[in-house]
Amino acid sequence: MLGKSVKIEIFGTLAEKSLYSGFMIAEGTRDMRQVYVMSDCALEGVVECMIIAIASSQNKAQTRLVAAPADEIFYEPEIRSRLTAKSVHFDKIICMYEKSCGAVVYRNTPRDGTKILLVKNHNGKCWTFPKGHIEKNESEKQTALREIKEETGLNVIIEPNFRQTSIYRPFGKIKKQVVFFLARATDATVSVQPSEIDYYLWVSIEDAMKLCSHENDTKILREVRKRLYKWTGL
Repeated sequence: MLGKSVKIEIFGTLAEKSLYSGFMIAEGTRDMRQVYVMSDCALEGVVECMIIAIASSQNKAQTRLVAAPADEIFYEPEIRSRLTAKSVHFDKIICMYEKSCGAVVYRNTPRDGTKILLVKNHNGKCWTFPKGHIEKNESEKQTALREIKEETGLNVIIEPNFRQTSIYRPFGKIKKQVVFFLARATDATVSVQPSEIDYYLWVSIEDAMKLCSHENDTKILREVRKRLYKWTGL
């Protein structure tokens, strides 16, 4: 159902201009499954929507579809927050849209020159950069700093005027957006979070581009190389 376009008849307001209740309409008749509808606008009547999440309670005793007008995007923290405000607890929420933030972390030393930090996630097959899901009320940079600290133990300084995004669909309908910054490590001592990271490497940009197998990552590294060349003569 994720990503399906549906018509929903709004019949109740659960939170003003925030969360509504409605029924899907198919071929002029109501599908009697109740649907939660999220929006930042006032809704009434029949609204063209997309199914953006499936929320379920423990043992799937209660499952509810969550929809939104097709031009509005909501991520898991906001969806969970609005549902919780209705005093309904869902243990699992599968979302159409996911957002993560992280950074390409680098360091400069007189002996080794410029090195890039690569990590291999738990059960992951590819080298990539530290990142993680954004949480409620966090800015993108706050998420990146938190995730880098949690996954690697590093304190970093995010460089200004560098923000790259990649969008991909790893599991069919689910659409992931990843935002990467450029961050300078204040030291080289990495302490990985075992539940998240299996391995790490400090490597040159050239080696990083060879090790990273995703085109999105190598594209970001090319932008990093342009930026660092301007700064360091790399």
